[in-house]
Amino acid sequence: MKVEGWMFAAIAIFVAIVTPIYWFMSHEIIGTVALIMTVLLFTMVAFYVFNLSRKMDARLEDRKDAEIAEGAGALGFFPPKSIWPFWVALTVQLLALGPVFGWWISILAVCLGIWALSGWVFEYYRGDYQH
Repeated sequence: MKVEGWMFAAIAIFVAIVTPIYWFMSHEIIGTVALIMTVLLFTMVAFYVFNLSRKMDARLEDRKDAEIAEGAGALGFFPPKSIWPFWVALTVQLLALGPVFGWWISILAVCLGIWALSGWVFEYYRGDYQH
Protein backbone atom coordinates (compact mmCIF):
# COMPACT_ATOMS: atom_id res chain seq x y z
CA MET A 1 0.00 0.00 0.00
CA LYS A 2 2.96 2.31 0.39
CA VAL A 3 3.52 2.48 -3.37
CA GLU A 4 -0.06 3.61 -3.89
CA GLY A 5 0.32 6.19 -1.12
CA TRP A 6 3.46 7.59 -2.73
CA MET A 7 1.69 7.74 -6.09
CA PHE A 8 -1.15 9.81 -4.67
CA ALA A 9 1.31 11.99 -2.74
CA ALA A 10 3.37 12.59 -5.91
CA ILE A 11 0.26 13.67 -7.82
CA ALA A 12 -0.70 15.99 -4.95
CA ILE A 13 2.78 17.54 -4.95
CA PHE A 14 2.73 17.98 -8.73
CA VAL A 15 -0.68 19.67 -8.69
CA ALA A 16 0.42 21.82 -5.73
CA ILE A 17 3.37 23.04 -7.82
CA VAL A 18 1.20 23.64 -10.89
CA THR A 19 -1.55 25.56 -9.04
CA PRO A 20 0.35 28.83 -8.38
CA ILE A 21 1.83 28.71 -11.88
CA TYR A 22 -1.70 28.42 -13.24
CA TRP A 23 -2.87 31.33 -11.08
CA PHE A 24 -0.06 33.65 -12.16
CA MET A 25 -0.48 32.81 -15.82
CA SER A 26 -4.27 32.99 -16.05
CA HIS A 27 -5.61 34.92 -13.00
CA GLU A 28 -8.66 32.72 -13.23
CA ILE A 29 -10.30 31.91 -9.91
CA ILE A 30 -12.43 28.88 -10.74
CA GLY A 31 -9.61 26.84 -12.25
CA THR A 32 -7.36 27.73 -9.32
CA VAL A 33 -9.98 26.65 -6.83
CA ALA A 34 -10.46 23.41 -8.76
CA LEU A 35 -6.72 22.75 -8.62
CA ILE A 36 -6.62 23.51 -4.88
CA MET A 37 -9.49 21.07 -4.34
CA THR A 38 -7.57 18.51 -6.42
CA VAL A 39 -4.53 18.93 -4.17
CA LEU A 40 -6.70 18.46 -1.10
CA LEU A 41 -8.38 15.38 -2.56
CA PHE A 42 -5.12 13.64 -3.47
CA THR A 43 -3.58 14.60 -0.13
CA MET A 44 -6.56 13.12 1.69
CA VAL A 45 -6.36 9.86 -0.27
CA ALA A 46 -2.58 9.64 0.23
CA PHE A 47 -2.99 10.22 3.98
CA TYR A 48 -5.66 7.51 4.16
CA VAL A 49 -3.59 4.99 2.20
CA PHE A 50 -0.46 5.67 4.31
CA ASN A 51 -2.46 5.17 7.51
CA LEU A 52 -4.05 2.01 6.13
CA SER A 53 -0.65 0.60 5.14
CA ARG A 54 0.61 0.99 8.73
CA LYS A 55 -2.36 -0.93 10.16
CA MET A 56 -2.42 -3.89 7.79
CA ASP A 57 0.10 -6.63 7.10
CA ALA A 58 2.53 -6.06 4.27
CA ARG A 59 1.34 -7.35 0.92
CA LEU A 60 3.60 -9.28 -1.39
CA GLU A 61 4.07 -6.17 -3.49
CA ASP A 62 5.35 -4.27 -0.45
CA ARG A 63 7.84 -6.87 0.76
CA LYS A 64 11.36 -6.78 -0.65
CA ASP A 65 11.99 -10.47 0.12
CA ALA A 66 8.81 -11.75 -1.59
CA GLU A 67 9.03 -14.44 -4.25
CA ILE A 68 6.92 -14.55 -7.40
CA ALA A 69 5.67 -18.03 -6.50
CA GLU A 70 4.08 -16.69 -3.30
CA GLY A 71 1.59 -14.72 -5.37
CA ALA A 72 0.43 -17.74 -7.37
CA GLY A 73 -3.13 -18.87 -7.01
CA ALA A 74 -6.55 -18.61 -8.53
CA LEU A 75 -6.97 -15.45 -10.57
CA GLY A 76 -10.74 -15.59 -10.69
CA PHE A 77 -13.62 -17.04 -12.63
CA PHE A 78 -13.83 -16.33 -16.33
CA PRO A 79 -16.83 -17.51 -18.36
CA PRO A 80 -16.02 -19.87 -21.20
CA LYS A 81 -18.26 -18.11 -23.72
CA SER A 82 -21.04 -15.56 -23.73
CA ILE A 83 -23.06 -13.82 -26.43
CA TRP A 84 -24.38 -11.15 -24.05
CA PRO A 85 -21.48 -8.66 -24.33
CA PHE A 86 -22.26 -8.42 -28.05
CA TRP A 87 -25.86 -7.47 -27.35
CA VAL A 88 -24.83 -4.93 -24.71
CA ALA A 89 -22.35 -3.38 -27.16
CA LEU A 90 -25.08 -3.23 -29.80
CA THR A 91 -27.31 -1.48 -27.26
CA VAL A 92 -24.64 1.13 -26.53
CA GLN A 93 -24.17 1.68 -30.26
CA LEU A 94 -27.89 2.19 -30.78
CA LEU A 95 -28.05 4.56 -27.80
CA ALA A 96 -25.27 6.63 -29.37
CA LEU A 97 -27.00 6.66 -32.76
CA GLY A 98 -30.42 7.44 -31.33
CA PRO A 99 -30.03 11.22 -30.95
CA VAL A 100 -28.43 11.40 -34.40
CA PHE A 101 -31.04 9.57 -36.47
CA GLY A 102 -34.15 9.63 -34.31
CA TRP A 103 -35.23 9.24 -30.72
CA TRP A 104 -37.22 6.14 -31.54
CA ILE A 105 -33.89 4.30 -31.94
CA SER A 106 -33.00 5.23 -28.35
CA ILE A 107 -36.31 3.80 -27.13
CA LEU A 108 -35.59 0.61 -29.05
CA ALA A 109 -32.08 0.55 -27.54
CA VAL A 110 -33.43 0.88 -23.99
CA CYS A 111 -35.72 -2.11 -24.55
CA LEU A 112 -32.87 -4.09 -26.09
CA GLY A 113 -30.61 -3.06 -23.20
CA ILE A 114 -33.03 -4.32 -20.57
CA TRP A 115 -33.16 -7.66 -22.35
CA ALA A 116 -29.38 -7.84 -22.88
CA LEU A 117 -28.44 -6.88 -19.34
CA SER A 118 -30.97 -9.31 -17.91
CA GLY A 119 -29.52 -12.07 -20.06
CA TRP A 120 -25.97 -11.20 -19.03
CA VAL A 121 -26.80 -11.06 -15.32
CA PHE A 122 -28.79 -14.29 -15.32
CA GLU A 123 -26.73 -16.32 -17.81
CA TYR A 124 -25.54 -18.71 -15.08
CA TYR A 125 -29.08 -19.47 -13.89
CA ARG A 126 -30.12 -21.40 -17.00
CA GLY A 127 -28.61 -23.39 -19.83
CA ASP A 128 -25.33 -25.29 -19.86
CA TYR A 129 -23.61 -23.30 -17.13
CA GLN A 130 -26.36 -23.06 -14.55
CA HIS A 131 -25.39 -23.37 -10.90
